[in-house]
Amino acid sequence: MGSEWNEQRLEDCMDAIIDYRGKTPKKTGCGVPLITAKIIKKGRILPVSEYIAEEDYEDWMRRGIPLTGDVVLTTEAPLGEVAQLDGRKIALAQRVITLRGKEDFLDNTFLKYLLMSHDVQHQLDGRGTGTTVKGIKQSELREVMLIFPEFGEQKAIAHVLGALDDRIELNRRMNETLEAMAQALFKGWFVDFDPVIDNALARGKEIPEDLRERAAARAALGDKRKPLPEEIRTLFPDEFTLSDELGWIPEGWEVKDLPDVIDFLEGPGIRNWQYTDDEDGIKFINIRCIQNGDLKLDTANKLTREEAFGKYVHFQLSVDDIVISTSGTLGRYAFIRNSHLPLSLNTSVIRFRKIEGISTLHYIAGYVETKLQRELEMRATGSAQLNFGPMHLKQIKMLVPAIQLLEVHNADAHNIFRKRQSNLDNIDLLTNLRDTLLPKLISGELRIPDAEKMVEELN
Repeated sequence: MGSEWNEQRLEDCMDAIIDYRGKTPKKTGCGVPLITAKIIKKGRILPVSEYIAEEDYEDWMRRGIPLTGDVVLTTEAPLGEVAQLDGRKIALAQRVITLRGKEDFLDNTFLKYLLMSHDVQHQLDGRGTGTTVKGIKQSELREVMLIFPEFGEQKAIAHVLGALDDRIELNRRMNETLEAMAQALFKGWFVDFDPVIDNALARGKEIPEDLRERAAARAALGDKRKPLPEEIRTLFPDEFTLSDELGWIPEGWEVKDLPDVIDFLEGPGIRNWQYTDDEDGIKFINIRCIQNGDLKLDTANKLTREEAFGKYVHFQLSVDDIVISTSGTLGRYAFIRNSHLPLSLNTSVIRFRKIEGISTLHYIAGYVETKLQRELEMRATGSAQLNFGPMHLKQIKMLVPAIQLLEVHNADAHNIFRKRQSNLDNIDLLTNLRDTLLPKLISGELRIPDAEKMVEELN
């Protein structure tokens, strides 16, 4: 680190420190998005689910209005998560502090990455207090020491790291669009039965009363309805039949117990695994690893290879397996990618896999993404925390079309799914590079041209 780097207290580097602790906002179902500590994760703000009323905004935010580019830091539960605000009008909840670096002295984007660095995180942890939940007082936060280069180099470092984060965010947004496309295809065919309704309308068949509202909406589309190719359209029936378990279903489709449609396996739930820190150890999945439709295995424990490929070999996962959390937030899921393997199944997780000739990967995936969670919430048991297991899955009834139709759907969904998987692989590569560059750039160990070269080599 060169002598031109500054070392100053956080307080002396800020134009603004906005702290809303000690207040509880009145929340509403819509209005101004409320940024809470629980949605600030790993440098970004997750989708908002809580709001305050527009008419309450000025009174609630009288301690200071956040600006675009300000950095938010969680002060408790959890401590030390960081993100940067965009141009949206937002409100700040408790346990969140907003920081604004001095103009032309400390760049806000650089500040975000500086706060994420090991040195600052270590200081936050050291100055925090509490046993069950650790938090930091504003007086202690103000004393955190920041070390940083001159403003121009800050901007350059922020540009390199920010460009990687922009590419990560682009991949995430692409996946949100692809996921919506996959779910719309599944729902249209196998939940709303649009092709069956279209066939019935075209042939003047009677529509059951429970489906007439949907049929009227389809009919109102007129020529805007995109007809399926003839070879696919004829795979759908043009009538409905009443089933005891699921109500009106397309004629000829079956109702089966979930175990007859999905091959599932519950994790062994063994507490005395032979854990290892060896590099060649085999990671095992737990519910904490399942996040937002993907796996985060950086904190996963490892088994010895002797155990993983010995008496527990049948718990090894394969590409395209689907893993489901069985407690906590019910129905969280993730798809196993090649980059995850080798990987073992463990407690509180159930693995889903297709049954040849009965189901397909993308039919099961669509079911998991659109219907499973509700089924689990209806059946799960537990007082402090809901849980489910094989006995609950055995109670679920599934609608099963002919395998020929499922294979057509599988082919249509395949390209969407593979693109999603490719985007997740790209996110992993970009995230790993950013996490490698961040401490080296922040500390001055790596210079900007060298970092830019590493980014170019990834393209």
